[in-house]
Amino acid sequence: MFGDHHGWLLGRLRARLGCACDAADMASETFAHVVALHDPQAIREPRALLTTIAKRLMYASWRRRDLERAYLEALASEPEHFAPSAEEQMLAIETLIEIDRLLQGLSSRARAAFLYSQLDGLTYADIARELGVSAPRVHQYVAQGLRCCLEARS
Repeated sequence: MFGDHHGWLLGRLRARLGCACDAADMASETFAHVVALHDPQAIREPRALLTTIAKRLMYASWRRRDLERAYLEALASEPEHFAPSAEEQMLAIETLIEIDRLLQGLSSRARAAFLYSQLDGLTYADIARELGVSAPRVHQYVAQGLRCCLEARS
C-alpha cells in the first residue's frame, strides 16, 4: 500500500499544507496509523482511508497549534514576573492538548460549557447566558464532559 499510494498522499498533503516537510511528516504519521490497524490487508478503499486518517491528523495538528498559540498569547499578556518556566509552559500546553483530546467528541457548546464550569467556575446560569441556552441544557453539557473524562480514565 505504501508504494502504491505514498506519492499520491504526499502530493495531496503538500498542496493542502503548503510545506513539503510538514506533508512528509503527516504522510508518515498517516501510514503509521494504517500499520496500527487490526487488519490493514483488509482495506478495500485505501485512498479513502488514507484521506480520512490524514484529515483527522491535520485537524488535530491545527487544534494543537491553535491551543498553543492561545496559551502563549494569554501568557504574553501576564506581567513578566509571573511568567512560568519553559518546562512549566510545555507541561501546560501538553495538558491543554490532552484536555482537548478528551473533549473532542463533544459539540463546541458542550465543550465550552464544561470548560466554563470546571476551569472558570461559572454557575450554570452564567454559562447559560454566555452560550444562549437554558441552565438545564448547560447541566447536560457539563454531564457530557464529565462522562468523557470518566470514560478516558477507564
